[in-house]
Amino acid sequence: MPICPPPNPLTRRAALAGLSAAALVAASPRAMADTACAARVSYIEGVVSPGNMTPVMAWSDALVQAVRDTATPPPPATRAFAIGHLAGFAAVNGLSPRYASPVSLPEPPTPVNPQVAYGAAVSTVRKALFQQDNCALEAFLSRLPDGEAKSNGVAWGTAVAWAVLAERAGDGTDASRGLLYGKLEGPMAWQPTGPFFAAENGPAFKQYGPPLLPGWGKIQPFVVGNARDFRPRPFPRQDSREFLRQLEKVFMWGGAKSDYRTEDQAEIAFFWEDGPRGATPPGHWQIIAMDLLQRQSLDLVDQARFMALISLSQADAAIVTWDCKFDMDVLRPETAIRTTVLPQDRFARFHDPDWQTLIPTPPFPAYTSGHSTFSGASARMLAHLLDTDMVSFTGYAPDLVNWPMQLKGVRRSFTSLSQAAEEAGASREYGGIHWEADNTEGLRIGRLIADTVFDTALPRLG
Repeated sequence: MPICPPPNPLTRRAALAGLSAAALVAASPRAMADTACAARVSYIEGVVSPGNMTPVMAWSDALVQAVRDTATPPPPATRAFAIGHLAGFAAVNGLSPRYASPVSLPEPPTPVNPQVAYGAAVSTVRKALFQQDNCALEAFLSRLPDGEAKSNGVAWGTAVAWAVLAERAGDGTDASRGLLYGKLEGPMAWQPTGPFFAAENGPAFKQYGPPLLPGWGKIQPFVVGNARDFRPRPFPRQDSREFLRQLEKVFMWGGAKSDYRTEDQAEIAFFWEDGPRGATPPGHWQIIAMDLLQRQSLDLVDQARFMALISLSQADAAIVTWDCKFDMDVLRPETAIRTTVLPQDRFARFHDPDWQTLIPTPPFPAYTSGHSTFSGASARMLAHLLDTDMVSFTGYAPDLVNWPMQLKGVRRSFTSLSQAAEEAGASREYGGIHWEADNTEGLRIGRLIADTVFDTALPRLG
């Protein structure tokens, strides 16, 4: 991430001109919802108390809603979170620089309402990446008095957003969408999975899905440099005892009709499934981050940096794990169990053409688990930012779209961030869609990514 010299700082008084209690109230999700936005359901109204609501939380919510409303898959969702939160951070930090800027910026105008600047920056990114209207920004601005601080805030935030978007314009995202899946040879290679028909009001996917975003791992990371510096250990060999053990484990515990999986473990699988058509796994952690952020006594700049660092970790986690998935090209458990791709002289007792996973298998290779990598990165970054892993919190499933019967009224409590990450990772084993190694290595690599981002990105000046 480029680190540029800061512009000449404004005085604190000039930077904060126009800030008011009315502006803070106007930033709430409900206040931002005019007629055009009214149908968009907030993720955080039941998570963040009204007295704790800030622009950072409200606009974070708007980004997660945009991911849901456009059915954006996890990798592009993380890129949008990172660019949106970088833009918001750069806009408010650039008024009186406290941390290194992610982009080179000119001298800001004065006076500037920093909350307007933050909202304009995030909203501009949201509109550019999701092609959604700016009704939330318009509703927010309509509740603030006109004046120089407001108009300057819109102009500054918009300009900063376009600077951040321009910085990422050549990161390889567009080119990655044209890259095709290069299948490896051999029985351990990934094959398309599906269709999936769930019982008890679950989702149904009636056809095999093509591999999702096989070129995403070729995108330039935001912070970590080279994705291949974060490669996992080799996946267990087909002829190893370890692979046999992991196959037996997922066969016994991950099937839809498993007699070994507990009711709590099944709930865990549904709770963390997170898609499609919802907040996505990284979006789930964005909501957790907003819940924990409200407990901190941070000003606007530090709140913006908090969410930016979470998002940078997630974005680089997506690139690293997608690079690994499509390079190592490991088959999913259901392929190993339902078909005869594995040598039947060794694996016949685990062959069952009628075996079905508890939750749908996503359309891309197994190793490593995106859920586990996102969760390892998010939880570790939160632990860095909060200066402890031992944080107790209770969360809910952001979306009931896939599992309305199983998740209605369900809330899960945790005594540490790492406990939540490990539960999220294990959920994919309980659901029958990942090998144990996918989970454990994903968690480990995600934590390493977060450590690197925390040590490198957006450092304090001076």
